[in-house]
Amino acid sequence: MPDNGAIENVNEPVAMRRARFVVAYDGAGFHGFAVNPNVDTVMGVLTEAMSLIARHDVDLVGAGRTDAGVHAWGQVISCDLPGNTVLSNLVHRVNRMCGPRVVLRSGDWVPHQFNARFSAQWRHYRYTIYNGPTANPFLTDRAWHVTRPLLLPTMQLACDPLIGEHDFSSFCRKPQVAEGQAERSLRRRVMLANISDVTGTTDAIGPSAGEARVLRFEIRANAFCHQMVRSIVGALVDVGLGRMHAGEMRSLMLGRDRQAAPEIAPARGLVLWEVGYPETVVSDQRLR
Repeated sequence: MPDNGAIENVNEPVAMRRARFVVAYDGAGFHGFAVNPNVDTVMGVLTEAMSLIARHDVDLVGAGRTDAGVHAWGQVISCDLPGNTVLSNLVHRVNRMCGPRVVLRSGDWVPHQFNARFSAQWRHYRYTIYNGPTANPFLTDRAWHVTRPLLLPTMQLACDPLIGEHDFSSFCRKPQVAEGQAERSLRRRVMLANISDVTGTTDAIGPSAGEARVLRFEIRANAFCHQMVRSIVGALVDVGLGRMHAGEMRSLMLGRDRQAAPEIAPARGLVLWEVGYPETVVSDQRLR
């Protein structure tokens, strides 16, 4: 076995195989996920590390592009590697080089038709709000600190209109298109949207938190447009503060007016939690 511990018999020609990896990262120090020249990005760091270890130029495909400051627990990437790559060794070496900011949680061989982006059926995001009068240093980089009390029941009601297939123009930054090209559709199908109090399920608040609460917004959709989740969370917080009625969420969405949307929630509270795929395109051959 070569000294890099990633592949065997490197001098012999081998066929390429497709691999899938689940990635977790702290987005605070990165300029987003996708490769961007001259700045530090998650995919840029992974591409460099994996290419070095595998001794092969790696072209990564990601399930979704997260903005600067957004975190991930279940981002998924796919790429082609020499078929004699030992995935467990590759994962170990990448984690030693890139961790703890970026780690590969798992790796699998998958059918060649698998594509981390286009094979995905849904993406699931979580957003955390720390609701209390005093800042919590343990959640500074993981939650939006809202000091005024939020009315959770009205925020829960405001989630209902999000379910289903809608045009989310009011909650998305309009994508730029070249002259003469058609505008991209901002219709998305939301399968789940809810917000709950998870204070009792975490010890991050501490014993002297007083009235502080941790609220978690969860949303699952076939795809998301730019800043969609953060814009929705901003509207939900306005509802919780009484600046907007729960019933106005539907009219805001139907208005398709980006300028009418409330403040965008900060990136630090957002996590790409999971990506779902059909069983037919995912191998059950575990990491080896």
